[in-house]
Amino acid sequence: MEIGTASSGILHVHLGRLKEHEGSIFRIAWSSDGSKFMSVSDDRSARVWTLSFKSQGFANHTASHDNVEIIPKLTLFGHSARIWDCYVSDSMVITAGEDCTCCIWGMDGKLIKMFKEHIGRGIWRCLFDPSSLLVVTAGFDSAIKVHHLCNSIFHDIVDDKKVSGLNYDSEIFVVSSPSVSGQYGPLDSKSEYVRCLHFAEENVLYVATNNGYLRQAKLSNIEDVRWTKIIQVTEKAPVICMDVLTTYSNLSLNREDIIALGDGRGNVTIVRLTSSSSEPKLDLSFTWSAEKDRQLLGVYWCKALECSHIFTADPRGVLKLWNIRNVLFSSTDIINAPQMFPPVAVFEPSFGARIMCLDASPEEEILIAGDKKGNITAYPFPKILVLHDSGLMQQKMLPCCRFKGAHGISSVTSVHIEDSTSDHIEIHTTGGDGCICFFKYGRIAQKIEFFGMRQVKELGTIQSIYTNLASESQSSSTYAIGFTSADFIIWDLENETKMAQVSCGGWRRPYSYYLGTVPEYQNCFAFVKDHDIHIHRHWAPTHDKKLLAQVLHLQFHGREVHSLCFINPASHSDPENSSDLLIATGCEDGTVRLTGFLTGSSGKWHSSKLLGEHVGGSAVRATCFIPETYTVTYNSCNYSSNGISDGIAVEKDETFLLISVGSKQVLTTWILQPRNAENRQVYSSGLDIDSKQNSRNLENVDSAMSFQWLTTHMPPKLPRNRLKSGHIKQRVEEGNFSVVQPNMDVMDHMENDWRYLSVTAFHLKHPVLRLTVCFVAVACSDATVVLRALLLPSRLWFDVAFLVPHASPVLVLRHIIINASHYKDDAGDRYLIASGSTDGSITFWNLTETIHGFMQLISETQPHMSIDYQKRPRTGRGSQGGRLRWRSLSYASKKRDGDMSSSDGSNPGSLNTAENSSEASGVENTQIVVHEASDSSKTEMPSSTQSCDIPELRPMHSLSGVHQSGVNCLHISFSTPDKSYCIISGGDDQSVQRFNFRVISSEDCLTTPARLNSHDNDTLKILYQHKVASAHSAAVKGIWTDGTWSFSTGLDQRVRCWKMGLAGQFTEYSHAIISVPEPETLDVFHDRAKRKYHIAVAGRGMQMVEFSPPEDD
Repeated sequence: MEIGTASSGILHVHLGRLKEHEGSIFRIAWSSDGSKFMSVSDDRSARVWTLSFKSQGFANHTASHDNVEIIPKLTLFGHSARIWDCYVSDSMVITAGEDCTCCIWGMDGKLIKMFKEHIGRGIWRCLFDPSSLLVVTAGFDSAIKVHHLCNSIFHDIVDDKKVSGLNYDSEIFVVSSPSVSGQYGPLDSKSEYVRCLHFAEENVLYVATNNGYLRQAKLSNIEDVRWTKIIQVTEKAPVICMDVLTTYSNLSLNREDIIALGDGRGNVTIVRLTSSSSEPKLDLSFTWSAEKDRQLLGVYWCKALECSHIFTADPRGVLKLWNIRNVLFSSTDIINAPQMFPPVAVFEPSFGARIMCLDASPEEEILIAGDKKGNITAYPFPKILVLHDSGLMQQKMLPCCRFKGAHGISSVTSVHIEDSTSDHIEIHTTGGDGCICFFKYGRIAQKIEFFGMRQVKELGTIQSIYTNLASESQSSSTYAIGFTSADFIIWDLENETKMAQVSCGGWRRPYSYYLGTVPEYQNCFAFVKDHDIHIHRHWAPTHDKKLLAQVLHLQFHGREVHSLCFINPASHSDPENSSDLLIATGCEDGTVRLTGFLTGSSGKWHSSKLLGEHVGGSAVRATCFIPETYTVTYNSCNYSSNGISDGIAVEKDETFLLISVGSKQVLTTWILQPRNAENRQVYSSGLDIDSKQNSRNLENVDSAMSFQWLTTHMPPKLPRNRLKSGHIKQRVEEGNFSVVQPNMDVMDHMENDWRYLSVTAFHLKHPVLRLTVCFVAVACSDATVVLRALLLPSRLWFDVAFLVPHASPVLVLRHIIINASHYKDDAGDRYLIASGSTDGSITFWNLTETIHGFMQLISETQPHMSIDYQKRPRTGRGSQGGRLRWRSLSYASKKRDGDMSSSDGSNPGSLNTAENSSEASGVENTQIVVHEASDSSKTEMPSSTQSCDIPELRPMHSLSGVHQSGVNCLHISFSTPDKSYCIISGGDDQSVQRFNFRVISSEDCLTTPARLNSHDNDTLKILYQHKVASAHSAAVKGIWTDGTWSFSTGLDQRVRCWKMGLAGQFTEYSHAIISVPEPETLDVFHDRAKRKYHIAVAGRGMQMVEFSPPEDD
C-alpha cells in the first residue's frame, strides 16, 4: 500500500495480510475514492474491504499500520465457477465469472441483476462507466457486449435494491379493475376476476372479466389510470378469449380498435371503438352464436384479411371462417341476429387438437394452423372465400397437408407465412419447446417440408417473433418473446442479448405485451397476480435517443474449435464479385457456425452466424463441405444414360452440402443454397445472425447465403436388456462373400461413449432418376469405418458398407474421385477412400463397385416413392422433437400377419449392394426401411427379403508405419504434370510425410470380359515418397496441399509453408507464429485470381494467415 506524505513523498507501509479467500486471487479492484477495494477468487466468492483511517491528520504523522484499519465489509456468493474480474463503487459491485454470468450487487449484498449472454468458458473482463451507466463485458467467445443499465432490463428491481444514479425511464403500475377491486378469498364460477388482457398501444389496455365485462384502462401515468366500461356480453357469460385489431381511419386519422370477444355460451361479440383524447367512443357492437355452450375457445383476427373476416376455434380442432364485413361497417348500433352469420368455410380438423394460432394468405391461397399438441396443418384457402361480393355458400375445407410433431409434444404458439418464391412458401413457427422452426410449403407437391430450426436456450417457451421496421438510423432487429420459468423475457436474436426481464410467475396467467419501434426503449408488459394487474412500462422517446451498439465485437464459439472448412466461393450468389470468405466451424459445445472474413485491405472478421447445434449438444469433431455434384455413368449398368458420355460430368445446377459429425455418433447434414434476387427477402429476418454492428459498412460482402438444416442420422436405440459383449461385429461366410452382422448382444448405443472422429463425403447424381445420393464415410472411435448413403431429396439414410479391417481407430478420412478418361477400359469412374489411423498407417479402399451397385439398386427399388420422410431434429429438451419410429418392412409385414416371432437383430436402416450368386443386383439381400405412418392408413409395398447384411470391403492398399504414432491429418491433391496424386500427412511424431501414387487398371491382364469391366483389378502404385522427420517441434495437427505448395500447423503454434518439388521432394519455404493456443485443424483457400493463399487455423480461437507466392512461381 502506498501512502503519500508532505515531507518524504511516497512511503510503502505494510499494513497486514488478509487471509479470507480459500483459493487463488484473480483480481483486486479499488473504488474511485480509494476508500474500499474488492477481491475475487477461484473459491467463487467476492469480498469487499473498507479502509478506516483513525487519525484525521494522517498525512502529518508517521505512517503506521496502527493508523489504518482494513475491515471486511461484504462477502458475495452466487457464481457457480471462478470469478475473473470485478468492479466496485460506493453504491454497487459488479463481478464476472467463468460461469458466463455478470452479476450486479447492491452494497447490502443482494443480487440486483444477472446477465448471462456470453457462451463457453466464461467472462474474462468487465468495465462500468458511471456517466453513461454502461456495463461492458468480454469473454472467451470473442464477444464484447454492452449492457444498458438504464433500459428495461431493470424493470423488476424493487425499491430497496435500486442503485443510486440510475435513471430508469420506466413505470410500474399495480391496478385493479373496478368490478374486481376488493374481492379476496376463494373463487368460484360466479366470482369476478380478470380473464383476458390485451394492449392496443402503450397507454391503452383492454381487460375482460369472468362476468362478461370489457373495460378499457387509459394509462397516462401511475397516479392517473382512467377506467371506461365498454360493454357487458349477453347473459353475463364469462369471456373466454379476446383478440384486438387496431386500424386507422383514412379521414380522421383516429385509431379504431375492433375487439372480438368469445364467451362461455359460444357467442362472439364484435365491438368497434374510436379513440379520442377524452374517452373511447363505442361505434358498433353485435353478437352471434358461433358454437354451443363451452365449445368456443378461440377468436382470431388475421392481418391479411384485415377486419372483414374472423376465425373461431373449438376444442376438437375445427376452424370456422366468418364474414362480418357488411355488418361491421353498417350504421346500426347493435345487431343481434345469428341468422345473418352463416360461416363462410369450415376447416375440418387433422389431428383433433385445439387450434392455438393461425395465419392465412389469400394471395397464396393457403391457411396454416398450429394446434395444442405441436402439429401444423395446411388448408387450401381460395380467394373466393374473402371476395367482397362473393355469394358463396358454406364450404367444407379439408387439410391438404400436415406435419406431425412440428414442436414435439409442445403447443404451437405462433405461425407466420413469410414472403414466397416461385415454387414454395416460407413458414416459421414458434412453440412451447423454446424453438423457432422453419418450413417450406411446395406449391406443386403441396407438401410441408421442414428445413431449419433455432433453439433459444434462454427461453423455455417462445410466444412469438417480433421484427421492428428498419429506419434510416438503425437496421432492423428480430426479437423472441417468451417465458423461462417464472420470468417474461424479450430476447434480441441478432445480438444474443436480453432486452427485458420481468418476474411474473410464468405464462399460465392472463398477460399481454406491446413493443414499439425500438424495443430497447419502448416495451410494455402486463400480467395478473393476486387479482391485481401489474404493468411494467418502459417507454422513452426515441428521437433523442442514440442507440449504442450492443455487440462491439462479434460472438464466436465459446469453447475449443475441433474442425473447420472453407465454403467454396462458387457457392456464393455472385462469386466473381464476392470479397469475403466463409468458413464453417465445429466446436466442443456442439454448435456449427458460419463465419465470414473480409479479404482485401481491411482483412477482418465481419460476421458469425450460428447455423445450428448437434442433437443434445454433442461435440462436433469433424466437418466436410461438398462443393460439387457429379453425374456418374457406368456402361455395364442397365439404366439408360440419356446420352451422357462416359466419365464424370459436373452438374451446373448444384446442391452444396455441409456434413458435421461428432460425439454420440451424431451425423448432421446441412444444405447451403445461394439466395437469388427472388428469395433473398425471404431470409431478411436474420434469425441466425449474431452481429449487426457492421452491416451498413459491408456493401461488397456477399451476405446472400441461405443455410438450412437437412437431416440428422443417429444409430438406432437398441433394447436396454441387450448385454455388453466383447465382439462388436460377427463375420459370416456365405459362399465367397464375407459380410458383417450386428451382434444381438451389443451394448446400448445410446449409453456408450463412441463418437465419430472424421468424415468425408461426395455427391453423385443419378443419370435417370431425379435423385442425388450423398455418400458419406465416417470413422468411429470403436475402430469402425462405415460408408452411408443419403438419398436426396427424400432424406433417407442407408448403410452401404463396412470398411475393414481396422485394428486402431481412424483419425482422418479423405476421398478421391478419378475421372474415367484416365483409363482405357469401360469400367467407369473410380471412387477411393484414404484413411489415417492411430497406429500410424494409411489405408486405401476402392468403393467403385459398391457405389455402382447401390445406384443400380436405387433405380430398381425406388424407396423414396413409398417412404414418408417428414421429420425434424430432436431438440433434446423434453419433447420428442418429431422423432420418427423406423421399422423394417419385413417386420411390419410380420406384425400385420400376426407373426410375433422375434426379429433377427438386423440393422433396420441398411441396404446391401454387394453381388450375390443368385442375384447380381443384390436385391435379394436388400432390406429397405419404411416409416411407420402416424395415421391408420398403411401403404402396402412389395416385401424385401429378411436379410439386411452389410458388405465388408477390404482395402486395396495399406501403408504401415508411415508415422510412429497417430496420423492426425491428411490431404490429397491431383498433380497435373505427371497425372498422379499427392498425399501428404502429419502425425504425433512431429513428422510430415509425402507420397505420390497412381491408380492403375490392369486391362492388359488375361481376364474374362466380365472381369475386364470390374474394378477389382485396380492397383495403387507408389511413385515416390519423402519424409521430413522434425517438421514441427510438437505434434502436427493440420495439413493441406495443392501439389505446388503445402501448409501445416502443430501444437508448437507455427504455420509452416512447404515448397513441393519434383520427385517427391519438399522443403520449408517460410513459417509464421500464430496466436491460437492448441491449434487442432487447418484449411486453405487458394485465390487463383489474386494469387494468394488464405490459411485458417483453429483451436482455442481462429486466425487467418495470408500467403503470397513469389512472382516467379
